[in-house]
Amino acid sequence: MAKSKKIAVAPRATPAPKAPKAAHTPKAKAAGIEKRFLKTRPVCKVTFTLPRAAAPEAETVCIMGEFNDWSRDATPMKRRANGDLVACVDLEKGRSYRFRYLIDGWKYENDWAADRYESNPYGGEDSVIDV
Repeated sequence: MAKSKKIAVAPRATPAPKAPKAAHTPKAKAAGIEKRFLKTRPVCKVTFTLPRAAAPEAETVCIMGEFNDWSRDATPMKRRANGDLVACVDLEKGRSYRFRYLIDGWKYENDWAADRYESNPYGGEDSVIDV
């Protein structure tokens, strides 16, 4: 009878313990303008975000522009937990819109992330978004 060789088996390495998963924290949205083009309609969903630093003590902020006939109260912004202000608007694709932020009913602010600025007839500039 033939002798069989014994094969030495290496001991299995024990896996390192897994680190506990961190609690999921939602990512903060960046300030500025977010454009989402819809495939089903000729519309772009635009989220305007005015950072807290632009209006830290504002009680009310509205976005006004060509898309709402420069209405002072048609598009109010809501304050997020981090202090930024946000408003969402559906805009028709393929054109540009002038707009500004109206803070507390008297102070105008342009968007720091606008696509460009254009002079207005009042000696100032309007923010412009291209969609």
